[in-house]
Amino acid sequence: MCGRFVVTDSTSTLLADLVAEFEAPAPDYNVAPTTEVTVVHTRHEERTATSARWGFVPGWAKDFAKQRPQPINARMETVATGSMFRKAFASARCIVPATGYYEWVVTETGKQPHFIHDPEAELAMAGIISAWPDPAKAEDHPDKWRLSMAIITRDAHVSPGEVHDRMPACLTPDGYDDWLGNHLDTDQLLQLLDRESFAVAHDLTHYEVTRDVNNVRNTGPHLIEPLPA
Repeated sequence: MCGRFVVTDSTSTLLADLVAEFEAPAPDYNVAPTTEVTVVHTRHEERTATSARWGFVPGWAKDFAKQRPQPINARMETVATGSMFRKAFASARCIVPATGYYEWVVTETGKQPHFIHDPEAELAMAGIISAWPDPAKAEDHPDKWRLSMAIITRDAHVSPGEVHDRMPACLTPDGYDDWLGNHLDTDQLLQLLDRESFAVAHDLTHYEVTRDVNNVRNTGPHLIEPLPA
């Protein structure tokens, strides 16, 4: 799965490849669920960078904050067919830019975090986005719609740097346009995601980092520094 990820200044290099205009996100070395994060999606046939809450709230939910569950991940194997996600997969896909993400290994002394990344590139994590209409606001209110998102995950055993049994499904630059466009059908999108995420997985590496990561209140560049050998 993907339960925490990292945004640094270099994440803006990926955003610049995706959209012409954007507000550079503030670095966050311990992005956790419920955080507002920068995503790129297509709206009214134009690609845009915007903020979305990490934790998927479907548009039919009665209450944005109280809706349960608010899944942070969607499995690639079922994202196109599950009742929670299939509408978003068909028409509201997004890219979640990140420098890397964390996974944990259970040891005799506790949970040991690992930082997983591509040393040569930022990660374009595939996601789905939902727009929830706030019934307390007028139709023309600028904050009428609240956005949320989930990151799509896949089987991690394709990665030589496997730490967990699931991993984010990521895209290469060759896949950006197809993923954010509206010209592929469901089967083609799934094939694209499988092919692209398989390619990215083989470039990932990982190393152990400080257990400060385990507390979501901790942040800062030291979180992604490798532990001494």
